[in-house]
Amino acid sequence: MEHVCGHKPFWEANLTLYTELPDLPECFQLSVLSWIPCIYLWLVSPLYLFYLKRNNKGYIMMSILNRVKTVIGFVLWIVCWTDLFASFHEMKEKDIPPIYFITPLIVGMTMLLATFIIQFERLRGVQSSGVLFIFWTLSVLCAIVPFRSKIMHASKGEIEDKLRFTTFYVYFGLTLVELILSCFNEKPPLFSSMVTDPNPCPESAAGFLSRMTFWWFTSMAIKGYKSPLETKDLWSLNKQDSSEMVVPKLLREWEVEKSKTQSIEQDVNGQAVYSKAGPETNHVEVSPEEVEVLLSSQKDSHQPSFLRALLKAFGPYFLIGSGFKLLQDLITFINPQLLRMLIEFTKQTGAPSWWGFSLAFMMFGCALLQTLILHQHFQYCFVTGMRLRTAIIGAIYRKSLVITNEAKRSCTVGEVVNLMSVDAQRFMDLTTFLNMLWSAPLQIILALLFLWQTLGPSVLAGVAVMILLIPFNAVIAMKTRAYQVEQMQYKDARIKLMNEILNGMKVLKLYAWEVSFKEKVLQIRQKELNVLRKTAYLSALSTMAWTSAPFLVALTTFAVYVSVDKSNVLDAEKAFVSLSLFNILRFPLNMLPQVISSLVQASVSLKRIQEFLSHNELDPDNVDKKPAPSDYAVTVVNGKFSWAKKDPPALHNINVMVPQGSLLAVVGHVGCGKSSLVSALLGEMEKLEGHISIRGSVAYVPQQAWIQNATLRDNILFGRPYVEQKYRCVLEACALTPDLEVLPGGDLTEIGEKGINLSGGQRQRVSLARALYSEADVYLLDDPLSAVDAHVAKHIFDNVIGPEGALRGKTRLLVTHGISFLPQVDNIVVLVEGMVSEMGSYQDLLKQNGAFAEFLRNYSLEDIVEDDEVTEVLIDEEESFPDDALSNHTDMVDNEPAVNEARRQFMRQISIMSNDVENPKTKSIRKRRCSERRHGETPQEKKEPKVEKLIQAEAAETGRVKFKVYWEYTKAVGPLLSFFICFLYASQSAAAIGANIWLSQWTNDSRDAVTAQEKVHMRVGVYAALGIAQGILVMFSAFTLAMGKIQAARKLHQGLLDNKFHTPQAFFDTTPIGRIINRFSKDIYVIDEALPSTILMFLGTFFASVSTMIVIVSSTPIFAVVVVPLALVYFFVQRFYVATSRQLKRLESVSRSPIYSHFSETITGTSVIRAYGRNSAFVLLSDMKVDENQKSYYPGIVSNRWLGVRIEFIGNCIVLFAAVFAVLGKESLSPGLVGLSVSYALQVTMSLNWMVRMTSDLESNIVAVERVKEYSETPSEAPWEVEDKKPPTDWPSQGNVEFVDYSVRYREGLDLVLRNISLKVKGGEKIGIVGRTGAGKSSMTLCLFRLLEAAAGEIAIDEVKIKEIGLHDLRSKLTIIPQEPVLFSGTLRMNLDPFEKYSDDDVWNALRLSHLHKFVSSQPAKLTLECSEGGENLSVGQRQLVCLARALLRKTRILILDEATAAIDLETDDLIQSTIRTQFEDCTVFTIAHRLNTIMDYTRILVLDKGQIAEFDTPVNLIAQKGIFYSMAKDAGLA
Repeated sequence: MEHVCGHKPFWEANLTLYTELPDLPECFQLSVLSWIPCIYLWLVSPLYLFYLKRNNKGYIMMSILNRVKTVIGFVLWIVCWTDLFASFHEMKEKDIPPIYFITPLIVGMTMLLATFIIQFERLRGVQSSGVLFIFWTLSVLCAIVPFRSKIMHASKGEIEDKLRFTTFYVYFGLTLVELILSCFNEKPPLFSSMVTDPNPCPESAAGFLSRMTFWWFTSMAIKGYKSPLETKDLWSLNKQDSSEMVVPKLLREWEVEKSKTQSIEQDVNGQAVYSKAGPETNHVEVSPEEVEVLLSSQKDSHQPSFLRALLKAFGPYFLIGSGFKLLQDLITFINPQLLRMLIEFTKQTGAPSWWGFSLAFMMFGCALLQTLILHQHFQYCFVTGMRLRTAIIGAIYRKSLVITNEAKRSCTVGEVVNLMSVDAQRFMDLTTFLNMLWSAPLQIILALLFLWQTLGPSVLAGVAVMILLIPFNAVIAMKTRAYQVEQMQYKDARIKLMNEILNGMKVLKLYAWEVSFKEKVLQIRQKELNVLRKTAYLSALSTMAWTSAPFLVALTTFAVYVSVDKSNVLDAEKAFVSLSLFNILRFPLNMLPQVISSLVQASVSLKRIQEFLSHNELDPDNVDKKPAPSDYAVTVVNGKFSWAKKDPPALHNINVMVPQGSLLAVVGHVGCGKSSLVSALLGEMEKLEGHISIRGSVAYVPQQAWIQNATLRDNILFGRPYVEQKYRCVLEACALTPDLEVLPGGDLTEIGEKGINLSGGQRQRVSLARALYSEADVYLLDDPLSAVDAHVAKHIFDNVIGPEGALRGKTRLLVTHGISFLPQVDNIVVLVEGMVSEMGSYQDLLKQNGAFAEFLRNYSLEDIVEDDEVTEVLIDEEESFPDDALSNHTDMVDNEPAVNEARRQFMRQISIMSNDVENPKTKSIRKRRCSERRHGETPQEKKEPKVEKLIQAEAAETGRVKFKVYWEYTKAVGPLLSFFICFLYASQSAAAIGANIWLSQWTNDSRDAVTAQEKVHMRVGVYAALGIAQGILVMFSAFTLAMGKIQAARKLHQGLLDNKFHTPQAFFDTTPIGRIINRFSKDIYVIDEALPSTILMFLGTFFASVSTMIVIVSSTPIFAVVVVPLALVYFFVQRFYVATSRQLKRLESVSRSPIYSHFSETITGTSVIRAYGRNSAFVLLSDMKVDENQKSYYPGIVSNRWLGVRIEFIGNCIVLFAAVFAVLGKESLSPGLVGLSVSYALQVTMSLNWMVRMTSDLESNIVAVERVKEYSETPSEAPWEVEDKKPPTDWPSQGNVEFVDYSVRYREGLDLVLRNISLKVKGGEKIGIVGRTGAGKSSMTLCLFRLLEAAAGEIAIDEVKIKEIGLHDLRSKLTIIPQEPVLFSGTLRMNLDPFEKYSDDDVWNALRLSHLHKFVSSQPAKLTLECSEGGENLSVGQRQLVCLARALLRKTRILILDEATAAIDLETDDLIQSTIRTQFEDCTVFTIAHRLNTIMDYTRILVLDKGQIAEFDTPVNLIAQKGIFYSMAKDAGLA
């Protein structure tokens, strides 16, 4: 450097360091200080310009700001070159050092580069430039030193060089102006979405500083603090994060991967065929099989790699985040070095005080820089994670629309929904920690290097302790995981049982079986809590290890260090620098195992997703859809089809030609391939050989109607424009007009998931209306008439399908069992075992007297139209979802008018709330309903009672959680125990502080080496004792917390369960089961696991933060002055954050559920969606739902960053003040205390940050307690047993039943269902109850069991008023055979006799009488035959017989028979009727009849109409009266 500077010195220590007024030599100022910013800009600009060239955001118009910046840039260049020319000018007179030429030249060129970048950024649409901001900041910072030194010289009157003095100040002023200007933003580029978007995300327009500090988020934080955020407050998603950008990106890469794999496979394939075909030409036909074998062995090695596709799509963006992480890791290690210098500085007596201050500010600067960089890294990681999730969900959704049936079979709906929810989530979680894979080892290595420098080889002792702790933690982790799996099994079992109980709650109440089932739940719960207790104890151990680890490490290291060598003295800088390094080590060591385990999980997920995305897709060319002139709309030429490539063909030899505009009926027995034929025509089956062609568009009505969760109108329009006239005609034709009058919102009624609030017949008609509205050319109707009543079926056939219907002139293919319609069709195809056995018109086939004629004889004409065996076949396909994917909203009984009516009434009430009908009666209902609902929610949310999460949103309180809720939880834990836990935490912190103060005392011994040596053993001993005490206290506090949490979990669950078994039936009719299940699964889980761990963390961080303050204040009391303002800032930030983030979490969980429910809905309806060609519309819909969800997720991530930057800034201020006050109090402080207070301050940031997070989590989790409490306090029904009113044991002995002026309504505020009914029934009479739907037939039975309580009047059985006795006493003395047979999962024996009151002989006898004997004795398990959930493994008929067996076992004097409608074939029905006639001869029997022929021989018949008795007499008399009964009998062909 000497010859560049000429004769001037480059560096002078005396001038710079050892003086109270430091200054830098001129040569140093001119060279290093001037070059730093230039070197930075020249290094960065090539990369930056390349980036700008690739990313064009649009063009920004010249603005005044831009012009000013550019002009100043030019002026700066001129200023620098003025210096340069001045140097040339002076050269003639005297010898000038080269530095005076080099520096102005370099700086001038750099200014030109900066000016160029300003303009280039404008053309590329950059609104605020980080690169230039850093450049101007560096320039100003580096110019401050010459600025000060020139003034110092001038004040002494030493200005030799007037020109350069002037140009420098001009230069300084202009760079300062540029710095200030670069804080402002340019206008957005032309035509950017910022201008058009109603609520754009301010991030894209935010300046560099605002982005680094996340200042742009503040507006939302303030808004969220003032009032709870709503969906409309959320910003739109950034374009580059939205589905339309992200998903195609991934799919492109995935396609590339797939095509690579295919090309490899083709090579293999080609070689194989070739090598075989050569020598053995006579065996050529062998080769395809062999190739198949070869391929299958190759296949494993060549699955397209999904990971590679992900890396290519999202890797580059993620790497930017990794770059930030690297920087942050390196900066982390500067602070311990600064701490060492600070402690050394306090030891030196004569050192200038500005050293201390500059060290303090350097610490602050480092910490600040570290904060900003760390959060940028997190932001990049989280955004990558978010994009990954969007892309994976998008890819899975698109795939699920096109996979083959074979692939669909290999994964249930629940599994695929899990791919979306769980596996995509795992990837998202992994991205945040992925960088730890390389960063943790790096941090560990660096920390060990610095430690080695400080303490030498004794560090190895500490490291050994750390390494020993790793297996300890690993063992605990493995054990915990095993327990978690076990606990999940119990939890699943419990939820499954609860789900069944809630679904069958009505049956439990009717049979009075609650107690037995409650015991079952509690048994499982007990096991679950036992496992939970073990887990809690293990986690207490690991908490102890985690807290004591740094301490044990320090202890062993220091102990080894002082005892190895007599000359080793532990002084302050060694002790506290090593402590701060150990603290840095703590994080990566704990993170590594976590990262590795989540990597393992993610790799499993990766495999699952990859497998799903590699499934075969349906071949779009299966069906030839090209329009060609032809008389036949549908042709199949020798078709052979199977459901999967490996399966035997389901259809073979199919030749069908359907002429344009004709109606073809397909008939045949169950399972002969009728539905398969329709599927084949849709291209859903594998075409093995043959040719299908369909001319024109297709409409399809599946056998099981597929209904979306949308309004009724949307279900019918299905994406077509609304035309009033056409729409009305369609409704009329499909007989939907009367139904609309019953539905609360008419055709704008929201239909729940799977069409839950429509009856089976209505669903089928909606499905038909959808087809009719679509105006297609070819209609494929798969048995649409089976689910509707006979007269409706006739109406539909006449108005829609038949020769006179709306579809005349279209080509129709109708699968049917309804024989009555066959004479009216053009052609009939008869299928037998997958082959067409006959085809022709009705008359032709009758003449042939073949299979068809036999088919007609089997289904003699009096038979009903319904045939429900088919549904059994379909049941397997409709896999219900597992609980974790979506709660099961299992449909309440369809054909049960009572419930249907309840549901209708409920929906009607809702619509009253939402449609504001102004009439006084409904007004009052609405007012009362609203006051019942404590939580403010919009009627809109209430209107969709089946969408799981919306209900959560409505039940969640907004605003802060009431103190009462915390108190509820404290009470559940036990107030004394709670206080004790807090006390333990406080004493544990005290022990930790004690240990560290002791350490600082110990380090002060080092001033006198002799005493230090004598005291070593005492120092080490006390230090160890304090540390171990802390560890033990930690363990105790964790144990007591575990005890408390289990107690609380038990109490809260018990209360909820007790209440739910005592809740009246009306509650279950109006509350979606999902909502109750949610309390039992999600909320109980939170109370069991999430809440306690949050409390643990909260207490830990709270005491850590408090103890830091105590230590700093006690060592430098003046610090207390700063605590108050910092605490205020902290409090404000925390309140803003908690309010906003809590609401964002709620919005996020509300918007998450629709993604999955829409998805599972799509999967069940893929065939319909494809048939109507609506794929792309559904993909868009799914994307929209995902974007909606990410819209609330993104601010959630940013809110954490926003909080982090602000809280860490407070932490950094604490570091700054601790250091500054240590410098000020240098005289009075020992180095040990300085080390203590500053090293504590360095740790505080982490605790402060976590404390806010935990406060927020605590508030979100404590809500679970509130929700469980809310459902534990719903009003309960009458007591199960009333001691002083117990009826005699043999009651009812005669079986007389009397209704006296009886009226009943379903719920408060609804109309009466039965009005003033009075009748007397003598013991042993058989009464048939008939009436149209909704006449109140089922309500009669519910009243006898008191599932509905009387509104007026009373019922007496054998002179005992039933309303006075306990419910169980009443219900156990009556027997009902319900309409829908409900079975619970468990043994058959348990289903017949849960209380084990009867002997095995009794049970077998009952089975014999109910005709089940043969079936049960043929089973290997006999009575212990396991019934699956809902009795799925028995046929519907068998289930009905099981219910009969239950009745035979109980054998009470009064039997109520709610007759099964469609669920049963005629055979079973006859069996039941004959058994009842013989076995219940002397009992009073009430039968609700749908088929009149079963009750024509009853004693009397009761005809209900609109809740009143219309007729009551013997069947003969009623027919003679020619009233209502006569007309019904005439319809049934019995009169």
